[in-house]
Amino acid sequence: MSTLQQRLTRPSRARIGREKTNWPATAILAACAFSVLMPLFVTVSMAFKSAGQAVDGKAFSWPDPFSVEGFTAAWELVNFPRAFTISLFITLISVCGGVLVASMASYAIHRNWNRKFYRYSFYYLLGAMFLPFPVLALSQVKLTGLAGLDNPFGVAILHVMFGLSFNVLLFTAFMRGLPAELEESARMDGASTWTAFWRIIFPLIAPMSATVAIFAFLGSWNDFMMPSLIIAEQANQTLPVVQQLFQTQFSNNYHVSFASYLLAMAPSIIAYLFTQRWVMSGLTQGAIK
Repeated sequence: MSTLQQRLTRPSRARIGREKTNWPATAILAACAFSVLMPLFVTVSMAFKSAGQAVDGKAFSWPDPFSVEGFTAAWELVNFPRAFTISLFITLISVCGGVLVASMASYAIHRNWNRKFYRYSFYYLLGAMFLPFPVLALSQVKLTGLAGLDNPFGVAILHVMFGLSFNVLLFTAFMRGLPAELEESARMDGASTWTAFWRIIFPLIAPMSATVAIFAFLGSWNDFMMPSLIIAEQANQTLPVVQQLFQTQFSNNYHVSFASYLLAMAPSIIAYLFTQRWVMSGLTQGAIK
């Protein structure tokens, strides 16, 4: 009888599928995806068009034939190798510094939460998260100039500083789910705090480290305001700033402009495609824990 009742009360697979499908949310997500994919399609199609095809007024048409003259012109006119190297230099420092500094600070705060200094430090970082760079732009420009950091290295340091609050919040939330017994057993075996962090804690927070790394990568690579205000010499500017200067001077070369956009977008798209699994895993585990 109990088996019969279970079969009668158990919902069918078709019913489960109908109940799980949220069509309004699906429609909204589809519209959002369309709003992102269409500009990307226009960028790709315009980048592979020739100069004549780019000005024919058919932005949504597929290039026929494909042309790479926009990429070769962008490579030379934008001085892509130098701007790419500077952007990559800033991004690597921002990613490595953001992960290392935030993880160590979060570990210290989490393990010493009962002490007022560490607890108030966490609250201070939370408050600092609501102060964006535009609010402090003037003071940061003056300070970096006085310290001799009006260069790409100074921009990388500022990226680490302004991303510290959010990164500490993510790492701290993730570390709350780590068992303290692992560290205690390491301490009993004679491991120091430094050894326990690098040998035990840091490998366990790898999913969140990947999440913080990709956020830092995207934020640093696509940043326009901070490099344009901090870096004094135009020759040391990043890709977004150089592209803006190029667009101002050569606004009619649409195929070259879109080719430079696609060249600048490619690293961030590739990085996200290869790391999206760890990003979703880190956010999900951090939210649960």
